[in-house]
Amino acid sequence: MPELVYPPVIAACKTMFRVLDLKITIEGAHHVPRTGGAVLAANHVSYLDFIFCGLGAQESKRLVRFMAKSEVFAHKVSGPLMRGMRHISVNRAAGAGSFNEAMAALRRGEVVGVFPEATISRSFTVKSLKTGTVRMAQEAGVPVLPVALWGGQRIWTKDRKPTLTRHVPITILIGEPLDPAGYQYAGKMNADLKARLTALVDRAQREYPDQPSGPDDAWWQPAHLGGTAPTPEQAAAMEGRPPRPAPTA
Repeated sequence: MPELVYPPVIAACKTMFRVLDLKITIEGAHHVPRTGGAVLAANHVSYLDFIFCGLGAQESKRLVRFMAKSEVFAHKVSGPLMRGMRHISVNRAAGAGSFNEAMAALRRGEVVGVFPEATISRSFTVKSLKTGTVRMAQEAGVPVLPVALWGGQRIWTKDRKPTLTRHVPITILIGEPLDPAGYQYAGKMNADLKARLTALVDRAQREYPDQPSGPDDAWWQPAHLGGTAPTPEQAAAMEGRPPRPAPTA
């Protein structure tokens, strides 16, 4: 089936990035396989993460089919685009259908993009990961690649209005794949995925070329690095989740 929607959308996004003069750094793109199924598992800090994660697969000439909440598909503008790009709708009340759809895509040799934290992290640290990501990979027999995204929260994230800030650095780090054949249990693979993803995100944060310009601009920096973003405990309370320990500086 010809790709009539995805390429023009990519072109439009790249044009927007050029207009905003975003400083995009992509590292590890060679890890994305040029053929066959794979799962890209990214952290989630902004509403633009699916675009930046997809950019990481461009070098390998792959189009990523992202799993996204069903509300995005119901929107009169984004819905037709999401369906045209063959992304996968996730109904959280009935997840079996989306899981099976993602499995079918992986078995066809597609690359599926997943945000295993399920929602944007208000603390800008890696939250607990849902196990569906690694279970898909194990059942389909495909690798999982951790993807760290950083910087997009400065443009548009939860609880803040989108801004057309120019010259923002965007970091995309793609780690080495995890082979499901090396794991007997999904829990162990999920723990290793979280450890690798957390290490990549921490590196992206610490090597990021910008710093907040002052106290009023520190909202996009995690608390353990001196920013004013909510701590993981505060974010958990805001979301009604059990708290988890804060990362050490």
